[in-house]
Amino acid sequence: MVQFLNSVATGFVTVGLPRMSKDLNLSEALLLWPQSVYGLTCGSCLLLAGSVADVIGSRLVCLTGILLNGIFIAACGLPRTGIQLIMFRAMGGIAISLALPTSMSILSTAIPTGKRRNVAFSCLGLGQVLGFSLGLVLAGVFLDTVGWRAGFYLAGAVTIAVFFIALWALPMDKRSNSPILGRLRAEIDWVGAGMASTCLALLSYVLAMITSDVANMRQASNIVILSVSLALVPAFIFWMARREGLQKPVLIPNSLWKNRAFTCVCLMMLLVYAEMQTMELFASLFFQQVQELSALQASLRILPSLAVGAVLELSTGFLVHQFPVLHLVLISTALSVGAPLLMAVINPNWPYWYDAFPAQLLMPFSVDVLFTVGILIVSDVFPDKTQGLAGAVFNTVGQFGISIGLAVMGIISNAVTRNSNYVDKTTPQALEEGYRATFWAAFASMVLACGIGAYGFRKIGKVGVKRD
Repeated sequence: MVQFLNSVATGFVTVGLPRMSKDLNLSEALLLWPQSVYGLTCGSCLLLAGSVADVIGSRLVCLTGILLNGIFIAACGLPRTGIQLIMFRAMGGIAISLALPTSMSILSTAIPTGKRRNVAFSCLGLGQVLGFSLGLVLAGVFLDTVGWRAGFYLAGAVTIAVFFIALWALPMDKRSNSPILGRLRAEIDWVGAGMASTCLALLSYVLAMITSDVANMRQASNIVILSVSLALVPAFIFWMARREGLQKPVLIPNSLWKNRAFTCVCLMMLLVYAEMQTMELFASLFFQQVQELSALQASLRILPSLAVGAVLELSTGFLVHQFPVLHLVLISTALSVGAPLLMAVINPNWPYWYDAFPAQLLMPFSVDVLFTVGILIVSDVFPDKTQGLAGAVFNTVGQFGISIGLAVMGIISNAVTRNSNYVDKTTPQALEEGYRATFWAAFASMVLACGIGAYGFRKIGKVGVKRD
């Protein structure tokens, strides 16, 4: 339910962004920030949240995240400036980082391996898909009637109500006789978590800054921030090796990357989540700013992908243990390659059914199948006592993929539009050139994801099989 309501808010932002930017005087340079800052703050805090949850208990951390998320979703209806909206979205990203890894940890602890756990994990993705679908529709309705602020008030109020239900429904954590403060000091790699979180935050910030204008990269502050973030990568690797050698708690052991399935899942998720965000956001912008459709009409045109995604999430949970990973991932990714390709060659004057509709049908295959397969693989490589960290790693990769996707595609779109032959860069024709370039870039990322899947999973059998 938390995933569902959080995705409702994301749906509001995806469709309502053009209207919000006008109401709040959000500059073109900050247009994607309400979307990207959420992934920036969430992705930066996930590893720390997951590590803490493994020590003090997933229930407490999850409940805190649900309550704070509800407060900040509702707060997104209050802003009078674009900066205020961006700040509330940033706080919401921190709040949901407490709930995302702990939801996976709670399911891993409560349900043994096998079909039931597979379905439970797939329902996490199903909640995201259904919530995003509802968010798209409600955003279109609210934008054309009572306004976008009402949508955030409603989603926030329901999320707070879910908090009180969760107080009763979530299972109690196992109590430990050891003092919590002592366990927090001894069982968490604080330095490693700090390095990873800082690196992701700084890198995501720089990517978001250059999304609006590549020239921002020439600023001394951004050069310093990028240099620090890149320097933290080898420092983190060295620290992990040192901790592993001393047999102390390690955030992500370097030896884990030798597991080909784990490494390939992470790489594929980066690429696939980047493509998903491109298709969702830029398809909505294409419908509204190039074809000049209303927010509600744009929402309805995106809904087919979400309907297919809902079916895929649930069916993958029921069937994933019956088929080799290679077949599931390769076929689904190959189908999704067609989505950005169709949008890249689209003619704005064509009827929706000629091109955009089949593109929407193909888009969700890869991301929804990979969600269930990936969460099972990542959960399996981490010990039972660190399932919160496993959930954090899984969600961090996805959120970082979204941040990279928004940044890279935003840079491409802005650069191509700026260099177009049109004098007025805000015309539908000028914007179309930029959006078309992003769809070609998304197509390239999916082709690369196909190659990684074909190589990485060729010797991997089935996942999610019940163990005695």
